[in-house]
Amino acid sequence: MASTGGDIEQTKSVEVKKKLNVLIVDDSALIRKLHEAIIEKLGGISQTAENGEEAVNIHRNGDASFDLILMDKQMPKMDGVSATKKLREMKVTSMIVGVTTLAADEEEYKAFMDAGLDHCFEKPLSKDKLEPLINKLMDA
Repeated sequence: MASTGGDIEQTKSVEVKKKLNVLIVDDSALIRKLHEAIIEKLGGISQTAENGEEAVNIHRNGDASFDLILMDKQMPKMDGVSATKKLREMKVTSMIVGVTTLAADEEEYKAFMDAGLDHCFEKPLSKDKLEPLINKLMDA
Protein backbone atom coordinates (compact mmCIF):
# COMPACT_ATOMS: atom_id res chain seq x y z
CA MET A 1 0.00 0.00 0.00
CA ALA A 2 1.32 3.45 -0.89
CA SER A 3 2.28 5.90 1.85
CA THR A 4 -0.14 8.77 2.29
CA GLY A 5 2.34 11.02 4.02
CA GLY A 6 1.00 10.18 7.47
CA ASP A 7 4.51 9.79 8.78
CA ILE A 8 5.20 13.45 8.12
CA GLU A 9 2.27 14.55 10.28
CA GLN A 10 3.62 12.55 13.20
CA THR A 11 7.02 14.24 13.07
CA LYS A 12 7.14 17.04 15.59
CA SER A 13 9.01 20.23 14.92
CA VAL A 14 11.95 20.56 17.26
CA GLU A 15 13.08 24.12 17.73
CA VAL A 16 16.82 24.28 18.16
CA LYS A 17 17.62 27.28 20.28
CA LYS A 18 21.09 28.69 19.89
CA LYS A 19 23.16 28.57 23.06
CA LEU A 20 24.47 31.94 24.14
CA ASN A 21 28.26 31.83 24.44
CA VAL A 22 29.55 34.15 27.18
CA LEU A 23 33.02 35.15 28.38
CA ILE A 24 33.06 36.20 32.04
CA VAL A 25 36.06 38.38 32.90
CA ASP A 26 36.52 39.09 36.62
CA ASP A 27 39.34 38.73 39.13
CA SER A 28 36.92 37.52 41.83
CA ALA A 29 36.30 33.76 41.80
CA LEU A 30 33.04 34.34 43.68
CA ILE A 31 31.75 36.80 41.06
CA ARG A 32 32.81 34.47 38.23
CA LYS A 33 30.83 31.62 39.85
CA LEU A 34 27.81 33.87 40.42
CA HIS A 35 27.82 35.07 36.81
CA GLU A 36 28.33 31.51 35.51
CA ALA A 37 25.26 30.40 37.48
CA ILE A 38 23.16 33.26 36.04
CA ILE A 39 24.27 32.50 32.48
CA GLU A 40 23.50 28.79 32.97
CA LYS A 41 20.01 29.62 34.33
CA LEU A 42 19.42 31.71 31.22
CA GLY A 43 20.41 28.78 28.99
CA GLY A 44 23.89 29.95 28.05
CA ILE A 45 27.36 28.49 28.28
CA SER A 46 30.32 30.35 29.67
CA GLN A 47 34.07 30.52 29.82
CA THR A 48 35.98 32.60 32.35
CA ALA A 49 39.07 34.78 32.46
CA GLU A 50 40.67 36.20 35.62
CA ASN A 51 41.75 39.52 34.08
CA GLY A 52 41.69 41.61 30.94
CA GLU A 53 44.99 40.28 29.68
CA GLU A 54 43.65 36.72 29.76
CA ALA A 55 40.50 37.84 27.90
CA VAL A 56 42.59 39.52 25.19
CA ASN A 57 44.80 36.41 24.87
CA ILE A 58 41.75 34.17 24.47
CA HIS A 59 40.72 36.31 21.49
CA ARG A 60 44.26 36.68 20.14
CA ASN A 61 44.41 32.93 19.55
CA GLY A 62 41.61 33.45 17.04
CA ASP A 63 39.58 30.41 18.01
CA ALA A 64 37.24 32.18 20.42
CA SER A 65 33.92 33.69 19.54
CA PHE A 66 31.49 34.99 22.13
CA ASP A 67 28.03 36.52 21.86
CA LEU A 68 28.54 38.40 25.11
CA ILE A 69 31.50 39.44 27.25
CA LEU A 70 30.90 40.43 30.87
CA MET A 71 33.88 42.68 31.70
CA ASP A 72 34.83 43.72 35.23
CA LYS A 73 36.32 47.19 35.43
CA GLN A 74 38.94 46.82 38.15
CA MET A 75 41.33 43.90 37.73
CA PRO A 76 45.06 43.26 38.07
CA LYS A 77 47.37 42.95 35.03
CA MET A 78 44.90 44.62 32.62
CA ASP A 79 41.77 46.43 33.75
CA GLY A 80 38.41 46.32 32.00
CA VAL A 81 38.84 49.68 30.26
CA SER A 82 42.17 48.68 28.68
CA ALA A 83 40.92 45.20 27.79
CA THR A 84 37.76 46.56 26.18
CA LYS A 85 39.77 49.07 24.11
CA LYS A 86 42.17 46.31 23.04
CA LEU A 87 39.35 43.93 22.08
CA ARG A 88 37.67 46.63 19.98
CA GLU A 89 41.03 47.39 18.31
CA MET A 90 41.20 43.67 17.48
CA LYS A 91 37.79 44.02 15.76
CA VAL A 92 35.97 41.92 18.37
CA THR A 93 32.28 42.56 17.69
CA SER A 94 30.83 40.71 20.69
CA MET A 95 28.48 42.66 22.91
CA ILE A 96 30.65 43.83 25.82
CA VAL A 97 28.90 44.65 29.07
CA GLY A 98 30.88 46.42 31.77
CA VAL A 99 30.37 45.28 35.33
CA THR A 100 31.50 47.66 38.03
CA THR A 101 30.96 48.86 41.56
CA LEU A 102 31.69 52.38 40.32
CA ALA A 103 28.57 53.00 38.25
CA ALA A 104 27.72 55.91 40.55
CA ASP A 105 30.99 57.67 39.62
CA GLU A 106 30.00 59.37 36.36
CA GLU A 107 33.57 60.05 35.19
CA GLU A 108 34.66 56.43 35.71
CA TYR A 109 31.46 55.20 34.08
CA LYS A 110 31.96 57.44 31.03
CA ALA A 111 35.59 56.30 30.59
CA PHE A 112 34.47 52.67 30.69
CA MET A 113 31.65 53.27 28.18
CA ASP A 114 34.00 55.25 25.90
CA ALA A 115 36.36 52.26 25.81
CA GLY A 116 33.78 50.45 23.66
CA LEU A 117 31.15 48.99 25.95
CA ASP A 118 27.64 48.32 24.72
CA HIS A 119 26.16 48.51 28.23
CA CYS A 120 27.35 48.88 31.81
CA PHE A 121 25.78 47.43 34.95
CA GLU A 122 26.54 47.88 38.60
CA LYS A 123 27.59 44.81 40.59
CA PRO A 124 26.17 42.45 41.53
CA LEU A 125 24.58 41.22 38.31
CA SER A 126 21.29 39.39 38.55
CA LYS A 127 19.16 37.27 36.26
CA ASP A 128 16.67 40.16 36.08
CA LYS A 129 19.37 42.59 34.90
CA LEU A 130 20.78 40.25 32.25
CA GLU A 131 17.67 38.49 30.93
CA PRO A 132 16.37 41.36 28.69
CA LEU A 133 19.85 41.81 27.20
CA ILE A 134 20.27 38.08 26.57
CA ASN A 135 16.78 37.82 25.04
CA LYS A 136 17.70 40.70 22.70
CA LEU A 137 20.94 38.93 21.70
CA MET A 138 19.18 35.62 21.11
CA ASP A 139 16.53 37.23 18.91
CA ALA A 140 19.13 39.00 16.74
